[in-house]
Amino acid sequence: MEFKKSEKPKFDDIFMDLAINLAKRSHCIKAQVGAVLVNDTRITSIGYNGPPSGTHNCDEDFGEVGCPRDSKGSCSLALHAEQNAILYASKNGAKVEGSTLYVTLSPCIACARVIYSMKIKKVFYLNSYAQYKGIPSDEGVDFLRKFGVEVVKYERT
Repeated sequence: MEFKKSEKPKFDDIFMDLAINLAKRSHCIKAQVGAVLVNDTRITSIGYNGPPSGTHNCDEDFGEVGCPRDSKGSCSLALHAEQNAILYASKNGAKVEGSTLYVTLSPCIACARVIYSMKIKKVFYLNSYAQYKGIPSDEGVDFLRKFGVEVVKYERT
């Protein structure tokens, strides 16, 4: 199949589409989130939210109620998609500093601190964590922007 040059998808669209598809791998009954970590148009790592590999699957082990919740009502046993992507890259010696992260839900404050600490330079997000959680602002986005990380609400063009 041959494509016209104008039909070539942009890398941002490719990476966000991959993050959206990765979210479908999540076993979380509450939210499905995907993330893609990229360096210079090359995928470094992928992740989706869920418990550490080899422990359990929330939808299988806890049924419709899901895993136990922490004091803020969040999953107490899961890693966020961003954390999984960053941890996998780090564990395998991949370069994280200077990367771009594509994620289907804007980073929470805890993930924002990890993103900043790992020197990720840019984050694209699809949906708002604040809106999902019913809180007044995207504190993770605010934190990242305050400390110089470029954060972009993804819009397909």
